[in-house]
Amino acid sequence: MSSQTANTKSLISAIVAKAGLKQEVYHKTLEVFNAFKKEAELLVSENRTKLPKSKYPLLLDFADRGEFEFKLSFGSDTLVFFMHSNVFEFPRDHEVMKNSYIKDDKSRSYCGIIHIFNFLADSFKYNRTGDVGYCIGRVFVNRESHYFIEGKHEIGLLYNNFPSSLIDIAAIRSIIHSAMLYTVNFDLLTPPYDSIKEVTVGEMQTTLDSMSLKTGKRLGFRFQADELPGKRIKRGTR
Repeated sequence: MSSQTANTKSLISAIVAKAGLKQEVYHKTLEVFNAFKKEAELLVSENRTKLPKSKYPLLLDFADRGEFEFKLSFGSDTLVFFMHSNVFEFPRDHEVMKNSYIKDDKSRSYCGIIHIFNFLADSFKYNRTGDVGYCIGRVFVNRESHYFIEGKHEIGLLYNNFPSSLIDIAAIRSIIHSAMLYTVNFDLLTPPYDSIKEVTVGEMQTTLDSMSLKTGKRLGFRFQADELPGKRIKRGTR
């Protein structure tokens, strides 16, 4: 066998192995995402009729927005669950890479990601496309169904044992409840005065809800959630 043939065979073998791993991670993450979707829909259907009678109807709604996205709306908030279609590996200096679970098998560090975004329900209701939201957590899932969450405060603290945490229906239900509870307690703050002290005549002639004044709970959000602190994650392919 020539060296060129050997090199080609080695290259093909590496491509097949890496692609197979990423496909395995992708399909596992999609399976988990679909379980999140099913549990969110079930939560709404089981509890919508249990809401107390009120002068002003309380919002509790589920909306399937395709293969990789769904919305869970409650009260004045909406959680958007979004699965990234690519597979990622953690940077070498990430905390996850330091445990024996990953050191024993590096392929375990390849994960799919499910993001959880918090927006104001009115942002969608009134089509306020300039409004801002927050990524309150992102769920990492590997091919062995191990998971952990990077997130805001208690969400990230509750689900951060990657070597021993296996994703199942009970865990999914707990994550959804924790995200909702965090969101309910994550209040809308008055925007800085300087950000709204000037408006145009055109803006004043429109309804308040269509004014180009951004509304959000804190300072804003940009869809750049594919980075971990200190280093950009290398993008993978399915």
